[in-house]
Amino acid sequence: MNIVTEPLVYEGGGATMHGVIAYDADAGPKPGVMIVHEWWGLDDYIKGRVEQLAALGYTAMGIDMYGDGKTGSSPDEAGALMNGVLGDMESGTARIQAAHAALCAHEKVDASRTASMGYCFGGAISLHAARIGMDLRGVVSFHGALGSFHKPEPGSVKAKVLVCHGAADVLVPDEDVSNFKQEMSDAGVDMRFVAYDGALHGFSNPEASARGEKYGLPLAYDEATDKASWSAMQEFFNEVFA
Repeated sequence: MNIVTEPLVYEGGGATMHGVIAYDADAGPKPGVMIVHEWWGLDDYIKGRVEQLAALGYTAMGIDMYGDGKTGSSPDEAGALMNGVLGDMESGTARIQAAHAALCAHEKVDASRTASMGYCFGGAISLHAARIGMDLRGVVSFHGALGSFHKPEPGSVKAKVLVCHGAADVLVPDEDVSNFKQEMSDAGVDMRFVAYDGALHGFSNPEASARGEKYGLPLAYDEATDKASWSAMQEFFNEVFA
């Protein structure tokens, strides 16, 4: 494989987005997968995931939900950026739609086979993309928020859904878990919910434990859960892209 990673700039939701895209330069069009960042923004962790996904044979796009490639270096900064999107989901919706359009327009993408995955805030955004009926084969959430900005009508969700959740994640209330499961059931969504025993919020990010200690947040990396959820994602994508 000859993996190439390059910037991908696109417009949407009143902002200029500075994403990245990675693909095998020696291959033809592949299924395209959007990767939506945590509240920290499109940082090196997410860019690393983009390259990992490209190495699996996909064209992977790290999208920028904040505009101008903004990132937060503290919980206050990250929270302000995230809440700026969550407080204006009309623009947030336009941004995820613009990212999908940019992905589908790329010459290395089979636009008939696309998906979205995300971490934390990005998990919530990916689930929102499914809820509003975007033309996606699949959506994967890793320790994502589960609250809904849009209640889907039965049959309106096109994507299959995989949720990888930390069973000890206190940042996602049990009520949100039960409400989410009911919402997906009511809408007739093909949804799988995997709860990993002992895993806290941020279980996939090797920086989570240090950040949790530094800022007094209930975050922790869990190597076993990271590997298990990544494996579950691979199996899921193999299925939805078959």
